[in-house]
Amino acid sequence: MKQREFLKKEKEDIRILMKFAGIYCRENHSGEKVPFAFKLFDIKKIERKEIALCSECTRLLTYGLTMRLKCPHDPKPMCKKCETQCYHSAYKAKIREVMKFSGMYLIKHGRVDMLYHYFK
Repeated sequence: MKQREFLKKEKEDIRILMKFAGIYCRENHSGEKVPFAFKLFDIKKIERKEIALCSECTRLLTYGLTMRLKCPHDPKPMCKKCETQCYHSAYKAKIREVMKFSGMYLIKHGRVDMLYHYFK
């Protein structure tokens, strides 16, 4: 099966989603973690750094990546400002928690550029 090429914005969104899920899982979940893999494409073509996640975060990230790739909008708006809410309510609440935690974590650890995005 031939894998499709990703737009620059899609790659960036996937990278951010993976980074935020990795930070959240590393800081909040202990226990067994396995390297994340995604069936629809090779993660290493987008993000060279491998992340290890617990099963809960793996499910959340898989769902988030699937929803990102299925987004019907071009250009894609921020999910919180989108008129078409595609996330199931349980996943929506959890992804918001992950984004808020990881964004604040990065701000507290020197990524001041994240403040701009946080207040958008």
